[in-house]
Amino acid sequence: MTVTVAEGGGVGGAAAATAAEDQPPVGLVLAAEDRLRALLAATQSVVQPLDLPIVLRRIARAAADLVDAEYGALGVIAPDRHGLEQFVYVGMTDAEAVRIGHLPEGHGLLGALITDPASIALPEISSDPRAVGFPPHHPPMHSFLGVPVRVHGEVFGNLYLTNRRRGKFTDEDTALVEALATTAGFVIANARLFAQARAREEWMTAAVELSAALLSTPRAAALDLLATRVHQVAGADRVAVLLVADDDGFLQVAAARGSDEESLRGALLAEADTFAGAVIRDALPRVAEDRSGPAADPLVVRAAGAAGPAMAIPLRSQTRLWGIVAVARAPGAAAFTPADVTAAAELGARASLALDLAHAREGQERALLADERARIARDLHDHVIQQLFGAGLTVRAVAGALEPGPAADRLDAAVGELDDAIAQIRTAIFALSARDADTLRHRVIDVVAGLSSHMSRPPTVRFRGPIDHAVGGRRSEDVVAAARELLSNAVRHADADRISVEVTARNGWLTVHVADDGDGMGTRTRRSGLQNLQDRAQRHGGDLHVESSRAGTSVRWCIPMTASETSAG
Repeated sequence: MTVTVAEGGGVGGAAAATAAEDQPPVGLVLAAEDRLRALLAATQSVVQPLDLPIVLRRIARAAADLVDAEYGALGVIAPDRHGLEQFVYVGMTDAEAVRIGHLPEGHGLLGALITDPASIALPEISSDPRAVGFPPHHPPMHSFLGVPVRVHGEVFGNLYLTNRRRGKFTDEDTALVEALATTAGFVIANARLFAQARAREEWMTAAVELSAALLSTPRAAALDLLATRVHQVAGADRVAVLLVADDDGFLQVAAARGSDEESLRGALLAEADTFAGAVIRDALPRVAEDRSGPAADPLVVRAAGAAGPAMAIPLRSQTRLWGIVAVARAPGAAAFTPADVTAAAELGARASLALDLAHAREGQERALLADERARIARDLHDHVIQQLFGAGLTVRAVAGALEPGPAADRLDAAVGELDDAIAQIRTAIFALSARDADTLRHRVIDVVAGLSSHMSRPPTVRFRGPIDHAVGGRRSEDVVAAARELLSNAVRHADADRISVEVTARNGWLTVHVADDGDGMGTRTRRSGLQNLQDRAQRHGGDLHVESSRAGTSVRWCIPMTASETSAG
């Protein structure tokens, strides 16, 4: 009997045949290897840079390439966990993004990943009930894959991928992107640490520079430098340095940089009109997220109805609260982090200490100058005024001896000019004299001196009548506020070469008169700024009178003096 055994037969042959059937096809193995290589390449592409914006864009690009998606994006979740703070996209041109308008805010299907951070794969976006559609000019999108990105266990953002070029997204695509997202989380954490370290170094450098500047340069120039350096270091769109004003509840903008800096500089803001007012009340840093704070807050950057993030830090030393620094970014920009606030607060503390030292130095300088100023004032009073007064009497006597006519008229005019010169010298003497009290006259002079740095030439100042006894209490505060607002208005909006300030106490009325040779009251901003002054005057039974033309503007703020004030004068 002959037995024939087929090739590969027997028990061993059967086992080999079964094993061969269990092996995946060579094509699948090669495809899997290719995808693993692609994952490795994607991982390597995102771990190299340390600059966070570059890292985020590379992650979005790597994820789209990894699964052959036409469009990719990385949405960064806002700190309040409501919506997206940033949206970094690839596959779409900047021109297309401009046509669409504002970037996604995290609603609909994108918001579902924020609420429930678990991967989502869809063959057709429009078939999902969570989809809310696309805005006009948005490119068509069909297949969708969304994967959360976690940093130290907390969801940082989500990867969004659409329009896979070879059909729908598979489970393998989801697994690959999830693996990339895990690596991306570590990369983002490192980039954040690098960014924080670099920012901390920049803030410290700025603090040292500012401390030196405050101790060696005039305060106005040092505050300008403070605004400039904070604008640079914070990546801000607008920075304002505000000092506590003499009037309770108001802040004076001493320096500004960025958008609208010209209109902000020198402005007087009510604490209630800005989110930063709370910093004055509790002397603690404050962050204003999008859409918070007063709708017309001038310290917040707004565009298309949206408000950008902002923070305010106190300028507070152990002895006093100087004011605040308000920092704002445009809508859609990154929110200020706790690290930003801490670094800015440290700079504010250093600047406040330097302001204290500068204030003490200025006090010493004032003390050294006081004797010299007093000597000059005595000389002006004892010699110059007496000589002018004597000359005036002589001219008046000569004029009286002449027949009426041009010569007598010219001498009378000369007498008037001498009287005017004497009045101006008396104002100068008062400004030079030592202060026995915080008088109304001195406070008005301080207001003029504070705003003179913003003018090409200092304004002329004149006082007539018993100014220091004319009004008291809250009424004197309103007089100072009126002088400040009228002069500030003229400086900021009039485009004037000459400005005069005159305060008069006469015939039962106290009047603050500010005149300029600017371009009139053409701007709505300038007119609206006078409404508060009119309200102040009417509160005391007074009024505001405005005369304006192309040749200039004259504004008179008047309030009646009480019977006791009139008798005191």
